[in-house]
Amino acid sequence: MSDVIELRGLRFSCIVGVLDHERVNEQPISLDIDIKRSFKRAVKGDDVLETTNYADILRLAKDVAVIGKFQLLETLADRVAKAILAYDDAITSVRVSVQKLEPPVEEDVSSVGVRTRRRRV
Repeated sequence: MSDVIELRGLRFSCIVGVLDHERVNEQPISLDIDIKRSFKRAVKGDDVLETTNYADILRLAKDVAVIGKFQLLETLADRVAKAILAYDDAITSVRVSVQKLEPPVEEDVSSVGVRTRRRRV
């Protein structure tokens, strides 16, 4: 199967990080999400009810990140991926990338991030 729903550049601010100032000040992050699931039933009837609602996924991902107040980007990515898999049984796997857009480092870097993929077992 090669059907994928792509969600790119979901931007918002949340608490994430291990430094003292990161535990109290929100910082901007960006998420990219790839959802693997069959489009077969959706395209057969051109029916939105037979696919995954990407607006719901975007809200879910943001809520998980904002409520979680995670220390690690790795944990944030894992929890978002697991929540998406739990949202819809038709999803066979999900890939989540998380980027800190203003990382607390001295070097001139546009972002730092992690990526994870989770599959239904």
